[in-house]
Amino acid sequence: MKPTFEQIGELLALKRNERPEEGYWQDFICEFHQNQREKSVKVSGMKNFFSQFSAWFSEMGPTKWAYGAGLAYAAVTLGFFLIPHEATKENTPASPVKYQPAVEQLNQLDLSPTTQGLVGEQVF
Repeated sequence: MKPTFEQIGELLALKRNERPEEGYWQDFICEFHQNQREKSVKVSGMKNFFSQFSAWFSEMGPTKWAYGAGLAYAAVTLGFFLIPHEATKENTPASPVKYQPAVEQLNQLDLSPTTQGLVGEQVF
């Protein structure tokens, strides 16, 4: 049912003299802020991160995008020149290692007092 123009006028005339009780707006604002805080606490984790991330990107102007792109380009270029590349390795043929027990090696050493310090041994 659609109200007529006269009905709307009468309703406005009735409501014109009504005023909310004292402190109504203060209570309304406190309740509104409390509801906003509760919603912000509920929205946490990855969803909150992505919403803040998208808001941050939407607030950026074209000059900030240009500066960001220039910095990214400079970082990639520096990384390209500063990161060492793999060196080529030459494949040398494997040579067999002669295994001699420690006792045989000690027997081959000349530890007599006359040769001490003459054949390259160091005296401390």
